[in-house]
Amino acid sequence: MLEINNIHVAYGRVKTLYGVSLHAKAGEILCLLGRNGAGKTTIMKSIMGLLPISEGDISLDGQTISNFPTHEIPRRRIGYIPQGRRLFPELTVAENIEIGLMTCKEDHHTRDWVLDIFPILGERLDQLAMTLSGGEQQMLATARALCLRPRVLLLDEPTEGLQPSMIEQIRQVIIRMKEEGVAIILVEQRVDAILSIADQVVFIENGRNLETMDADTLRANPEILTHHLGV
Repeated sequence: MLEINNIHVAYGRVKTLYGVSLHAKAGEILCLLGRNGAGKTTIMKSIMGLLPISEGDISLDGQTISNFPTHEIPRRRIGYIPQGRRLFPELTVAENIEIGLMTCKEDHHTRDWVLDIFPILGERLDQLAMTLSGGEQQMLATARALCLRPRVLLLDEPTEGLQPSMIEQIRQVIIRMKEEGVAIILVEQRVDAILSIADQVVFIENGRNLETMDADTLRANPEILTHHLGV
């Protein structure tokens, strides 16, 4: 579904990705693992058009999207939940959700669907996003992305700073999206939180995809984690 083919990316003159290739399939969770600074977030930003690609291309169902302007990427129903959530803090919960709905012209049916997934947000609609707890803010960031009715969902460190009960709620939402046929690319430092739900794992090191394997293989051979991550 989503193909990343030999992309090279730089921040100004500093090159950060060197020919990364990935393939995210519908109804599967592809997990990117690597040390800090390996290039995982850069891959996510490149997919969303937030960083220019100097070589290679990104395509969705065979159509190249890496030459699209940034605002067109979400309209292709690619949802992005960035590290740090990046909400509109001075807007209400309802207004943040409405912005998500506007992107693909979704209606109240999608709003109801999202609030069914996150019922606590239905109790906070008039509350400013900045006043939510960390876990509630993560829910809102996820809800906003789901307002696209995404075909592809990118999550960058979704459990960062969350308590265990909230981590489990986020995991369950990810599993639900997988069951609904969404292609999911997940960056996560908490290996224990995501390894049980991943289908494929890609190790990223120094801006390159070092090795790709089935998650079952990694679960059966945890020493691979120690080799690549030192954990």
